[in-house]
Amino acid sequence: MTHSARRGGPLGPGAGSSADGRGLARRRRRRWARYGAAAVAVVVLGAGAAGWALYLKLDGNITPDEAAAAELARYAKERPTSLVKGAQNVLLIGSDSRSGDGNDAYGRDSGTERSDTTILLHLAAGRRSATAVSLPRDLMVDVPGCRRPDGTRTEPMFAMFNYAFQAGGSACTIRTVEKLTGIRVDHHVVVDFSGFKDMVDAVDGVEVCLSEPISDEAARLRLPAGRITLDGEQALGYVRARKSLGNGSDTGRMDRQQRFLGALVNKVQSNDVLLNPVKLYPVLDAATSSLTTDPELASLRGLYELVRGLRDIPTEHVQFLTVPRESYVYDANRDQLVEPEAQRLFERLRTDRPVAVVRELRTTSTPSESGGHGTSPPPTANDAAPGAISPGPVTPTFRGNTAAEHACG
Repeated sequence: MTHSARRGGPLGPGAGSSADGRGLARRRRRRWARYGAAAVAVVVLGAGAAGWALYLKLDGNITPDEAAAAELARYAKERPTSLVKGAQNVLLIGSDSRSGDGNDAYGRDSGTERSDTTILLHLAAGRRSATAVSLPRDLMVDVPGCRRPDGTRTEPMFAMFNYAFQAGGSACTIRTVEKLTGIRVDHHVVVDFSGFKDMVDAVDGVEVCLSEPISDEAARLRLPAGRITLDGEQALGYVRARKSLGNGSDTGRMDRQQRFLGALVNKVQSNDVLLNPVKLYPVLDAATSSLTTDPELASLRGLYELVRGLRDIPTEHVQFLTVPRESYVYDANRDQLVEPEAQRLFERLRTDRPVAVVRELRTTSTPSESGGHGTSPPPTANDAAPGAISPGPVTPTFRGNTAAEHACG
């Protein structure tokens, strides 16, 4: 289950300022780069008890997913092993739960939740790149038998991907992803509607460019055409809308989510958020208040250890794509993987080899009634060795975008 967002007050007057001039400010920035999140809270926000209290507040915001950890431990022997030291795979799960503060505004709380959005984030060893792969919620997959919240267990079945989260929460989703891809999921993060909105608001909104006005009653969204900065509420509607944007398929929605996330990464890096304590604190507060994570990540130190190298990744090496898929042969409203392209992608991620993305592939494609494409990336007979960056033709290419591609570009 997701964790309801808990709010903390903003920084008080003069927080983050220095009484000793520019030299001390520079030293404080160096301490942040060296010591991380704890140093920001204690050194920058204040000395003694006040600074420690702020650190404890942020540290205590995150909800550890103990139930998922116990369930995954039960199936430890069947899980894939990590192949490349230093590489990390993080499963990001957007929950459509209506429980929790503010989430009931999006529908009746039925007591269940589904994975509205699921992204497998691969962080390369040495943090030379980050690749985010969207997994369609309508993808037909083998879901293992999983433990329900009431303690009973489901039977294994072939079903839509988002059934896994509805039936058995994050542990069931992780086991389904690992079975599908053969990739070890090292960490997971679950965020709900309120958490997403708070993150966008914490960075003062994210800019997108709309080719035409949007009026979507279901998404509670009304926007003019042109360049516009979305606040949290608008951003949530924008990434969730389906029927009024594009061809109404989940394909367009995932493309839109990927472009939005790229714009969000760009905003955080361009505004120097990670090196500015005054800007960083509200972002940390919004992020930590809305997260449910595996116990290893459920602390400021755990999160910092994961992301400390991300700020140095060039935006052109932060990539977003959707797993190759097409309409399911027995139901055009469902999806299936396109093979061997999907397995080629999974193998590259497993072995920490590079992939490339382009907005439009100039390869043979099979249109999908649900809006997807079966694509044929270039051959990979001479693939580069693990850990190497190979921008040449031997690197398989998939349809997607990077954080360097501005939403209005």
